[in-house]
Amino acid sequence: MDTDTWLIYLLAVTGLSLTPGPNSLLALSHGARYGHRRTLWTILGGTVGFVLLMALSMAGIGALLQASAHALSVMKLVGGAYLIWLGVQLWRAPPLALDAVPATAHERGSRLFAQGFLAAASNPKVLLFYGAFLPQFIDPTRPVVHQFVVMAASFALVEALVEYLLARLAHRVRPWLQRSGRRFNRACGGLFVALGAALPMSR
Repeated sequence: MDTDTWLIYLLAVTGLSLTPGPNSLLALSHGARYGHRRTLWTILGGTVGFVLLMALSMAGIGALLQASAHALSVMKLVGGAYLIWLGVQLWRAPPLALDAVPATAHERGSRLFAQGFLAAASNPKVLLFYGAFLPQFIDPTRPVVHQFVVMAASFALVEALVEYLLARLAHRVRPWLQRSGRRFNRACGGLFVALGAALPMSR
């Protein structure tokens, strides 16, 4: 993966990680309930789930590339349209309504890990998203496995860092999302629309 492509990918996954979703909400909730250190178990579980879904998507992409040299171009166009649709949906979404979460009793790390993993791995929309998102950055002339390792590691690091910051700042982030949630959704939605329109046309 070229450095320029990786930097664009890094910017894209940062925007993706900042977009409100089940795992970011779980990190917020657990951060408020159990503290940011205990929430590391939740974050680890979610990250493992995301990497597993990325691996499944990449396996399907690799199979298509072996079957047809033009498959990647088709996937980029279809994936770009899907990203635009997601961006429009996010632009129109209402701000998140998060209730104040009181601190509760101690929770086992294994249970927090399982909750984070299931929140990521049980969402079929995430698998569909990766199927649309990852082809935009693949170079078919280079080994797919190497590119997957770079993309998965980069995403895992960014996602874990964002969720940890959400957990650490849970009590501060919640009121901010309620005040500025709609503008935040539109910023993320606009990013998805821009990616969906520009990346399929790039080389």
